[in-house]
Amino acid sequence: MYGNVCTTTRIGEMSAARAREALEEWVPRAVAGEREARERVVAVVYPLVRRYCFARLGRGALQAVAEDVAHEVCVALMTALPRYRDQGSSFLTYVYAIAGHKVVDARRAAGRACAPLEDAGDVACPDAGPEERAIEVESGEQARELVASLPPRYREIVVMRLVWGMSAAETADALGTTPGAVRIAQHRALGRLRMRLRPASDAA
Repeated sequence: MYGNVCTTTRIGEMSAARAREALEEWVPRAVAGEREARERVVAVVYPLVRRYCFARLGRGALQAVAEDVAHEVCVALMTALPRYRDQGSSFLTYVYAIAGHKVVDARRAAGRACAPLEDAGDVACPDAGPEERAIEVESGEQARELVASLPPRYREIVVMRLVWGMSAAETADALGTTPGAVRIAQHRALGRLRMRLRPASDAA
């Protein structure tokens, strides 16, 4: 029933904020079984899920499966939707949790560890500041080493924001936190990277 719903109903990608507003209206009706509401939920969610899957899988050998994984996420979401209950967090947090599991499954099926840092090197954050630009000019290997030196939570946020190009709101939904907390963690993480980027002569 949902095999081609992602391609037949998808609309232009909304910002995470606009998507949340639309989903607040349509998700309760979709959970109740309204067909049009379910199609609208997929139409809102699919472009965001597709972007997430291509960000995680869209380079190298797994590029060919990213589209399939995005479809699988939609199918899984529609299957689970009748059981969905609002726990106080954004519906997109729920969506990204499903997408995250599907991405990990795809990587395992391909016999490849989940290592998003392997594609690091291009800074995609639209509001890149001095630290982001400094990371950008480093070689791919140096950028990976810099980001890999961060604590896990900081590393995850930096990768989502700077490598995958996700907004603070999208990152917050994916991690189950707030955009403000994401920005604070990103600022602290970049502060650590700035110290590592500073030449030894400056640190003296």
